[in-house]
Amino acid sequence: MISPGVTTRTETTPIDAAQAIDAGQAIDAAQAIDAAEAMGASGAAGSAREPAATGAPATTREPVATGEATPATEDEFLEVRRGPTVRHLLSIADLDREGILEIMRLSDAFAEVAQRPIPKVPALRGRTVATVFMEPSTRTRLSFETAAKRLSADVMTFTAATSAAVKGESLRDTVETIDAMGIDAMVIRHQASGAPLRVTDWIGASVINAGDGTHEHPTQALLDCYTIREALTERRGGEVPADLTGLRIAIVGDIKHSRVARSNVLAFSALGAEVMLVAPPTLMPASLEGWPVTATGDLDGTLGELDVVYLLRIQSERLGEVLLPSLDEYHWRYGLTKARAAALKPEAIVMHPGPMIRGVEIAPEVADLPATLVTRQVRNGVLVRMAVLFHLLGSGVV
Repeated sequence: MISPGVTTRTETTPIDAAQAIDAGQAIDAAQAIDAAEAMGASGAAGSAREPAATGAPATTREPVATGEATPATEDEFLEVRRGPTVRHLLSIADLDREGILEIMRLSDAFAEVAQRPIPKVPALRGRTVATVFMEPSTRTRLSFETAAKRLSADVMTFTAATSAAVKGESLRDTVETIDAMGIDAMVIRHQASGAPLRVTDWIGASVINAGDGTHEHPTQALLDCYTIREALTERRGGEVPADLTGLRIAIVGDIKHSRVARSNVLAFSALGAEVMLVAPPTLMPASLEGWPVTATGDLDGTLGELDVVYLLRIQSERLGEVLLPSLDEYHWRYGLTKARAAALKPEAIVMHPGPMIRGVEIAPEVADLPATLVTRQVRNGVLVRMAVLFHLLGSGVV
């Protein structure tokens, strides 16, 4: 446990960091889904308890080459559909530093598209993207659907609450049914860590992780990197920085249950930033061994050093026990109040993945300051998700 005021640091390479985070939080995907479905919970958001971690990293699966032979079984047919070029985005670990920078360069191109009178290009015309959300979402689902439509893709929308999942249909049957309709990519959010990895075994389309349990949310981390880079570019008079080297970024709040924190630690550190985790001991992961971070419980002692304050919501829907005396006390100790915002550097920025709970992790007046970039994150989310879809499915120029 990390005690208030105590700072620790573990140095490691980005790949080691990914392995450490996965080892601590990613679970064996088959075990996760089998356990959830055994409880009849695969269609009900938040109803499955996640099994213990076993260290299975969520990394890209390599497809099996099948040559020209005629498939004799359903599994062989699935492999033929996959072919040699199907790619997935399940974790930030699927992208190295250059991969992250390439997504940002593509996002720059789509930023120009967004300024056109008709912000649409035919890059994915004839492709179909399905959004499959087993948990509630506003920003991520609408962002992916907007991104796909601006690339001229057809979009299929699945919502668990209005589907056969409420009748007990398993996750496997659900995704295989959607895949049978002929899709090219599936964007999936699920309450069980490892679910997107499991889905790659069942369907022939590209799979994009839109958030799985407490494991990862890679496109959130990508849009956050892009937003920080954009703010730096403005600060430097239009000079685009090569990466995030030299920045001090504090991620504050419910680290223990946050998939966003895990993806951002990997992405920020891969781009050279110094990352600090700030939280009470009960909201820190059980172990930070291998994480490229410092950790402390003292927010006030760090404010003057920070370039970015990244706030997280208290995820009450994932809390299996009482970890805080009260939300008021949390706000008093860790909320970004007006006084704390005044202690930041003049050029520091404030970020939040949403949804914000005003009066808990951030004071209402701070949420509306120009330095708080929450709506810019949402705007950039469309650009970055256009870039991700194009990166996985596109073949040609924007």
